[in-house]
Amino acid sequence: MDLKFKVLKTDKNGARLGEFKTKWGTHKTPMFMPVGTQATVKTLSPEELTEAHADIILSNTYHLWLRPGEDVVDNAGGLHNFMNYKTGPILTDCGGFQVFSLAKPKDISEEGVKFKSHLDGKELFLTPEKSIEIQNKLASDIIMSFDECPPYPVTHEYMKNSVERTLRWAKRSLDANKKRDTQAQFGIVQGGEFEDLRKWSAIETAKLDFDGYSVGGVSVGEDEETKLKMIEYATKYLPEDKIRYLMGVGEPIDLIDGVLRGIDIFDCVLPTRLARHGNALTRDGRTNIRNAKFINDLTPIEKDCDCYACRNYTKSYIRHLIVSDESFGQRLISIHNIRFLTKLMEDIRLHIEKNDLLEFREEFVSRYKKK
Repeated sequence: MDLKFKVLKTDKNGARLGEFKTKWGTHKTPMFMPVGTQATVKTLSPEELTEAHADIILSNTYHLWLRPGEDVVDNAGGLHNFMNYKTGPILTDCGGFQVFSLAKPKDISEEGVKFKSHLDGKELFLTPEKSIEIQNKLASDIIMSFDECPPYPVTHEYMKNSVERTLRWAKRSLDANKKRDTQAQFGIVQGGEFEDLRKWSAIETAKLDFDGYSVGGVSVGEDEETKLKMIEYATKYLPEDKIRYLMGVGEPIDLIDGVLRGIDIFDCVLPTRLARHGNALTRDGRTNIRNAKFINDLTPIEKDCDCYACRNYTKSYIRHLIVSDESFGQRLISIHNIRFLTKLMEDIRLHIEKNDLLEFREEFVSRYKKK
């Protein structure tokens, strides 16, 4: 599929303002992608995602393989029909992160990965070809090549072997994709904290001419300085005219820092996971709605927020729902948190246009961390 990505502007710090086109329309970058692991963004309907300005969502290959099974989704006409999400693209990850969290090093071979299902302990085997076959049947708009996602930290020798295998798997993933006319495909750059390996992985993966490129193996336990270096080591060697996607990153400050290092798309479970525990994202930092000080607080979660939750409900009411373990409270905070991040991306795009994103970051961080 021709993704038709275009960089509209690169600011003085390297942040990119862009857009890409799919059959669903034109999508502006930088953007945040909510995670709908099991063909649903937890507690929310597709309509609520659209109202929260979410322009694309992610679903998980591993989880959908286990249940309901890729054939069930295929029989329904693909993920868009199965979950009635008809307003934007869907990206499916390759399942690698989940698989490698379940596998032991001895069970990783050149052919693929042997591991046990987290549901029933059944032994499974996932290969690059099988991952692509599943994603073809899921009929997402963007699919990911199968990669090895090593733990952190590991030795240089371990990471070198892993990166070389990931590249071989990338080639097999490309060869296995029978639907490149309808599904764009991204390659994944690995390399851990090692600059030479990140560089080599980026250069060699770019030679395969994917439709876009992901920076993987980030936010897996490393400190903030190392995380930023991992991104920098990769993005400087990726093609200017292709999408750059940072996997599994969703902290607000991390989003700004990623954009400043040339990233276009982010995904993370953070906004809905926080919401299920009663935590809301605000410009003044995270707010625990369970706090007793909100018992009689008749103001919204955030005064200037335009989301459905903030337009219609108070912290007092939402706190009551959360402490009473009512799912509606989790839904309301989820709506707010996703809108908070999509609005942040809108602000980032505005400040790239104004060429003052670094100044915006300083202002945002000083307020976000003030508490």
